[in-house]
Amino acid sequence: MWDHFFFSLSATVPVFAVMVLGHLLRRAGLLTHEFCRVSNRLVFTAALPAMLFRQIAVLRPDQIADGRFLLFTAAASVLYPLLVWLPARRLLPDKGEVGAFTQGAFRGNTALLGAVLMESICGSLTYAPLIVLAGVPISNAFSVIILSLEAGGDRPDRAALRRALAGVIKNPLIIGILLGLPFAFFRIPIPAAADKGLALLANMASPLALLVIGAEFRADAAVKKLRSTVCAGLIKLLLLPALTIFAAAALGFRGEAMVAVLVFSGTPTAVASYIMAENMHNDGVLANGIVAFTTLLSAVTVTGWIFLLRVTGLI
Repeated sequence: MWDHFFFSLSATVPVFAVMVLGHLLRRAGLLTHEFCRVSNRLVFTAALPAMLFRQIAVLRPDQIADGRFLLFTAAASVLYPLLVWLPARRLLPDKGEVGAFTQGAFRGNTALLGAVLMESICGSLTYAPLIVLAGVPISNAFSVIILSLEAGGDRPDRAALRRALAGVIKNPLIIGILLGLPFAFFRIPIPAAADKGLALLANMASPLALLVIGAEFRADAAVKKLRSTVCAGLIKLLLLPALTIFAAAALGFRGEAMVAVLVFSGTPTAVASYIMAENMHNDGVLANGIVAFTTLLSAVTVTGWIFLLRVTGLI
């Protein structure tokens, strides 16, 4: 059992250690808020799309055509926001919190932390692009739709919704994925010189973003709306992963595929969710608190899920 425990720690500690380093560097004055803001934009518009493009472009057609895992992940991506959004609209007393609460409870940092955790846990990135391909476009689309409909707790503005849907089409992450698909389907090799340049840009995404996540960690935001923050965090890190892992186990997923299921369902809330909530007139304080709370708690929950899956023989 101790072997399983130390394996779980070895898979998660390096990831969260970089986040802690980012927080310490911010407190020491070596990372400023402006640096973090620009770095977030750089990762979102350039480094992360380059990483997603390369992950998708090297997929074999049979991997993309093998629809069992893709269908499972895509179905979960559709169900997650619906399972959270409908109850939140009925149960949350402050309707202005619905958009930020819903997005924070279902939208994981899969595009960024997915590849990092997959490589850390099992030393392979085979399933990382499949998670991105099936999950990122759907979760991004639902995020902008829900945030548009719930903006300020008012009735939805059709013009705002049209602009939000246009924003989905222009989303750099989705563009990176779509540009990679022809290379995968038609087995088009990326020119060596271009691939080296893309690799340098893509390899910057994970360490830079992890440093920024740690630097921008705000415990005070999590405290301001504690009940909603904790509730959304527990849904994101415990309830949805439990339902997803149970369903995946029943369908026969094991080994690396089960690790991918965990990574897909159990990552903390996406950092970009705060930026989107703030810019789309939703509750930015709650959104930031959920990001902070899930980022901190996921160091424990992800380790615990890995330990449980190892003990039960699912990975």
